[in-house]
Amino acid sequence: MTNLWPGEAYPLGARFDGAGTNFAVFSETAERVELCLFDEAGPDGEETRYDLPEVDGFVWHGYLPGTMPGQRYGFRVHGPYDPAHGQRCNPAKLLLDPYAQAIEGEMDWDPSCFGYDFDDPASHNDLDSAPHTMRSIVVNPFFDWGDDRPPRTPYHETVIYEAHVKGVSKLHPDLPERQRGTYAALAHPVMIDYLKGLGITAVELMPVHQFVHDDHLVKRGLRNYWGYNTIGFFAPHNAYSASGQRGEQVLEFKAMVKALHEAGIEVILDVVYNHTAEGNHLGPTLSFRGLDNSAYYRLVDDDPRFYMDTTGTGNSLLMRNPHVLQLIMDSLRFWVTEMHVDGFRFDLAATLARELHEVDRLSAFFDLVQQDPVVSQVKLIAEPWDVGEGGYQVGNFPPLWTEWNGKFRDTVRDFWRGKPATMPDFASRLTGSSDLYADDGRRPIASINFVTCHDGFSLQDLVSYNVKHNDANGEANRDGTDDNRSWNCGYEGDTDDLEILALREKQKRNVFTTVLLSQGVPMLSHGDEIGRTQHGNNNVYCQDNELSWIDWSKARDNRTLMEFVQRLIRLRAEHPVFRQRRFFHGKPIRDTPARGYAGDTNMTDIAWLTPGGEEMSDEDWSTGYAKSLAVFLNGDAIAEPDRRGKQIRDDSFLLLFNAHDGDIPFTIPPVSYGAMWRKEIDTAAPIPTAADERAAVKAGEIVQVDARSTQVLRRV
Repeated sequence: MTNLWPGEAYPLGARFDGAGTNFAVFSETAERVELCLFDEAGPDGEETRYDLPEVDGFVWHGYLPGTMPGQRYGFRVHGPYDPAHGQRCNPAKLLLDPYAQAIEGEMDWDPSCFGYDFDDPASHNDLDSAPHTMRSIVVNPFFDWGDDRPPRTPYHETVIYEAHVKGVSKLHPDLPERQRGTYAALAHPVMIDYLKGLGITAVELMPVHQFVHDDHLVKRGLRNYWGYNTIGFFAPHNAYSASGQRGEQVLEFKAMVKALHEAGIEVILDVVYNHTAEGNHLGPTLSFRGLDNSAYYRLVDDDPRFYMDTTGTGNSLLMRNPHVLQLIMDSLRFWVTEMHVDGFRFDLAATLARELHEVDRLSAFFDLVQQDPVVSQVKLIAEPWDVGEGGYQVGNFPPLWTEWNGKFRDTVRDFWRGKPATMPDFASRLTGSSDLYADDGRRPIASINFVTCHDGFSLQDLVSYNVKHNDANGEANRDGTDDNRSWNCGYEGDTDDLEILALREKQKRNVFTTVLLSQGVPMLSHGDEIGRTQHGNNNVYCQDNELSWIDWSKARDNRTLMEFVQRLIRLRAEHPVFRQRRFFHGKPIRDTPARGYAGDTNMTDIAWLTPGGEEMSDEDWSTGYAKSLAVFLNGDAIAEPDRRGKQIRDDSFLLLFNAHDGDIPFTIPPVSYGAMWRKEIDTAAPIPTAADERAAVKAGEIVQVDARSTQVLRRV
């Protein structure tokens, strides 16, 4: 038997150098750590154990010559098992390497995976978990990236497409069947051509870190489809690989990123650093719990048998511990430097800021990100809430960060379903939410604008269902949020009524128009552009099946909607007035002569107008029943210079919004705003006619805007 050499304490994990592999793992509480290697026979194969010979700064390490990529391994930790004092070491449990770059298999929830007997949580379970749990894999770090370069698309030019690796491609008929639902599918020209044709600049992938399927779901024949249950912060999820699980998933992921980059599309990962799949005190022992429970997790101060839980998932990582912070920062840097991803969306990000019980925007984690020369340079997106006290933190993240703007989602939904007294909030969301972001030096790009995402109804269902229909989840329809309320679109669910169907389609176009022409960064949910439905289920987290996958046959049936979205994205890309880097100032341009504006100096960069063509008064804004307004965007006064300091000029636009249930006549404003206007977008008539493209209206003329619709006019 080959003996381990002392090796190095850093980097952590398993690192192959061409001749052998260095293993290093942190545990402050361990008295002894065994490295366990497994042969080719799989779960029932032979296990060889080595004591890691050295420990420096609580990092146990050793180097094993001849250990090659593809080698299965894990750890066993000898140390105290004393739950009353927060310690849960148990050498009978095979533990994943927290730094494993690839993981094979999945756990089967056998009783041996738990540190206690089911009939007595205070007991000690000595059953060997190795045949029933996952293995870490030694990975070959070498990959030919060629001339791969990150697209580095500026935020104000970014259009995000939130997608699930499996769901976006599993039913695509033009993809090779073996590749559907995998990283390879996203790298396929069919998918890339679709994304480029739509106008997408970034895909935001739902969790791809190795995750675990929850026991309560497995028992009901369900799966953790969304993947917010991480166990490996360095490993791409093995089930999304078409090529294998012995390290092949890493190469396949890299190839996907490379292909998307070649198409100019960035890759953003939805990451879950707030908790792990080991759950609460009744959860399994898979990795962190058995390595050093009290170092990795926030335990209840006066009873460390139990876990603090601000995520609703059973545990929270201990962000005060420097080794936990190191784990997260090492993981983030790894995905940027080794996997070439372009940014991160942080799930329940408020949890990462909690050092005690409150949310602290200047916590150690945010300080580390701010000063990190790698992580600070990529896109950082926060989901700015969690389930803990004071957890709703929209607008309160540091200046480096952007945020999922939940207030944008809620306001736009309320406006288009006709809720009274929403116009002031709607105006703020449309112009970048300066009320949330301007006070700390951030700009409109801090706002990630969305109305639908993975969590909740799809857009099709949002306008089709008044209540959730989550019965398939097996929780008596108690799960998910009651977040919809009627959109006045008539009969709930499927219908043959053409009038109701037309209204639903119009409302979808209203949402897309608002999201894509608002200041900030637009985000679309995959499949919304072709009418993806979940049949009223607003919580498909456990539905790894046709209920949640995109039905690509609808792409043919909904081509009009898809082309409408393409046209909106193209309009946004061609006109910087819709994607400004600075907030509108709303003052006469003469007050800011440095802008170099040569036109009418009495004109502002933005003006809010009544349907009568007059500027909105305070009384107009406070009229609760008013649901229609016009917005003038002055392309001659864009609030940003180009890179050389020269003022950018653009076309000017009128946006006419009517959320009433009846048609509204809009008067084109005086000639000082523009003499002639031509229709670019009409959500009531998605396919422009030749007459529309030729026709123009003059200042002072009347434009009829249909009930619950939007028109966009361009000055000519």
